[in-house]
Amino acid sequence: MKIFKLDPSHLTAWEDLRVGILTTFTRAMEYIYAALLLHRAGKPVDEDNVKRVLSAAGINPDEARVKSLVAALSEVNIDEVLKTATAMPAAPAPAPAPKAEEKPEKKEEKKEEKEEKEEALAGLSALFG
Repeated sequence: MKIFKLDPSHLTAWEDLRVGILTTFTRAMEYIYAALLLHRAGKPVDEDNVKRVLSAAGINPDEARVKSLVAALSEVNIDEVLKTATAMPAAPAPAPAPKAEEKPEKKEEKKEEKEEKEEALAGLSALFG
C-alpha cells in the first residue's frame, strides 16, 4: 500500500489559488455593480462613468476590464435583463399539517369499533359462562 504525504507547499498553492479566484470574482462584481449603479441613476454606462464610480469607491480601475465591461453591455438592454432575471428560489412551503378535527374522528371511530367488539364478545361469553 502506497501512502501519500502532503507537502505543505501544495496547501499554500491551493490557498493562493482560492484567494485568487475569490479576488477575481469580487473584482468582476465591483465593475458590474458600478454599471448597475450608473444605470439605476440614469447615467450612461460608458468608460469614463464606470471609472469615476470605481474611483469614488476607492477602487483603482483596470482599463482593460472597464473597456470589456462597456463593450459587453453596449448591446444589452439592462432593463430587460433585470425584468427577466430570476431570484434565488425560496425553499418550498411546508405541507399543511392535518387538521386537528380529523384526528379525533379517527380515534372516535376506533373507540366505536372497540365497543362493538366488546359487546360482541360479551354476548359470546354469555353463551359459555
